Amino acid sequence: MKKTFVFIMMVLALFGCKNETKPDKAEIKEKEVEFNQELADELAGMAEVDQVAASIPQGKYRALSQEEWKAFKDSVFSTHQLRLEEIFEKHGFVGFDLAGRQGSLNFWLMVQHSDHKPEFQKEVLEKMKIEVDKGNAIPSNYGLLVDRVKINTGEKQVYGTQVTYNFETGQAYPKPLADSSAVNERRKAVGLPPIESYLNQMTEMHFEMNKKMYQQKGITEPKFYESGSW
Repeated sequence: MKKTFVFIMMVLALFGCKNETKPDKAEIKEKEVEFNQELADELAGMAEVDQVAASIPQGKYRALSQEEWKAFKDSVFSTHQLRLEEIFEKHGFVGFDLAGRQGSLNFWLMVQHSDHKPEFQKEVLEKMKIEVDKGNAIPSNYGLLVDRVKINTGEKQVYGTQVTYNFETGQAYPKPLADSSAVNERRKAVGLPPIESYLNQMTEMHFEMNKKMYQQKGITEPKFYESGSW
């Protein structure tokens, strides 16, 4: 009788262990993210100030000296980066589900402008890739941040989104770029337009912002790339 009891207990123990190895499907399902309107509103306010600092001086800021304007820009970008880091530590990359498409874009935009902290940009980039793969972030913006991180860490960029300018013609051209012959294939894969179109857009914006300087040089219009010339 005693041997029978021991045998039954062993069977029950084995059965119990077997059941414990099968977690309920609801338990392993990824936790749903709750939309955070307060965060979305905060990011919108921060992004508004960011765009003032990222542009050329307008309104009251036109009265600032170059040193004062630079100090203002540095203060905005540095202060925002500290807050972004707090948000990132709590939520990871801010995706559509957490703060909406615009909120996600605002978070990314200000990370782009955190060039003084490339290690932070790189950390965000890694988490952003996860959200892009889930359809929870903008692929083209991921491409822009890839290039930002590459350039800020001394590597060649991938998509050609980081540019500089020929100040004799006003024409934009990419900063160091890896495998330039295949750049349009890579750009297409993340939803970016052909590089010629992008460079022409950047050229036009740069020319308009510096029109007076170029006119003094006798340049009345920017020089563009022909379609398919890359």
